[in-house]
Amino acid sequence: MKLPSGYRLVWAGEFGQLQAAKARLAIVIPVSLVLILGLLYTLFNSARECLLALMGIPFVIAGGIFALYLFGLSFSISAAIGFVSLFGVAVMIGILMITTFNHERPTGGSIEAAMLNAATRVMRPLLMMSLSAGIGLLPAALSTGIGSEVQRPLAAVVVGGMLLGSVLLLVVVPACYLPFLDRTSRPTPSEAT
Repeated sequence: MKLPSGYRLVWAGEFGQLQAAKARLAIVIPVSLVLILGLLYTLFNSARECLLALMGIPFVIAGGIFALYLFGLSFSISAAIGFVSLFGVAVMIGILMITTFNHERPTGGSIEAAMLNAATRVMRPLLMMSLSAGIGLLPAALSTGIGSEVQRPLAAVVVGGMLLGSVLLLVVVPACYLPFLDRTSRPTPSEAT
């Protein structure tokens, strides 16, 4: 649109706030991922294990996107905040899985057996956390009252990411870990002492 001299077009109101929030999110999300990577590297001292801990993020994102589609919602700022919170949950589950695997590995046996034991040990806390968050936010995801247009996308993303993502994190992610794990032999507990 060509404007006469001395005139300008400024977006204001909700649309202007949405554009400003999208610009902030374009900075916040990459910065949060870099910070997560930095913290993971200080925890594991291994770039491989840092990236393995991040492997669960696409699965919780898929759960969040599926929930948005299922509830008939579009992507919004509150949905983006829900995705950021799911990033943290997926990374926490990845940390638990890799740490448990590293504790199981020195007991002997194959890598597959150690990963199966790790996934089995992480299953109960993961399911308890996922079910409590998913079921707790389900009423907010289904609400239609005043103010629900803000809370529904966030709640739907968290519900979908926690319920569908947790199943994928227990079944698919351990299988995805196996080709990338360190196959060098680790000392058994009797050799380490």
